[in-house]
Amino acid sequence: MEMQIAGTNMEISPETQRYVELKLGKVTRHKPDIIDIKVEISEESTKSPQAHYLVRVTIQSGSRGIIIHGEERAESVFLAVDKVVDVLVRQLERRKGKMHDNKVRGSSLARGKYNEPEPPQADRKVVKRKRFAIEPMALEDAIDQMERLGHSFFLFVDKLTDEPRLLYRRNDGNYGLIEPEFRHYRD
Repeated sequence: MEMQIAGTNMEISPETQRYVELKLGKVTRHKPDIIDIKVEISEESTKSPQAHYLVRVTIQSGSRGIIIHGEERAESVFLAVDKVVDVLVRQLERRKGKMHDNKVRGSSLARGKYNEPEPPQADRKVVKRKRFAIEPMALEDAIDQMERLGHSFFLFVDKLTDEPRLLYRRNDGNYGLIEPEFRHYRD
């Protein structure tokens, strides 16, 4: 495993480097096939002292080229590192759980054991609504934003066409893009 630690607007002290290596070494317990870890630490002059340091970590693992990304801000480098490690561990555990669930489901189907159909559930309803501003952006920017957020899908407006697009992560690790076509019907 290769670990690269870089600083922006600051020097990385040996103490900081040891701390980052120690904390990110714990991440390998959750995913032992990690190939590469890139850490970018930047010191920024912000109005909020709680956001003075930004730590970005990108992890690439060997199995199917999976990339995990996390970033956190804090008032000290060490606190930002702790917070980003927590984010990465949650992402890795969630991904590990999904892979385990898929294996269990797949193996039971392969052995011919089919799950009983679930009884119809009560009427489902929308329990949360979310509104947010959508800025036109290029596809590459949408991919970066989705990875930065750690989401499996991302809704955006294509900068070139001014049309909505839905970017999603496929099971094979690549991306899919849904480009809706609006049809107008007349009565």
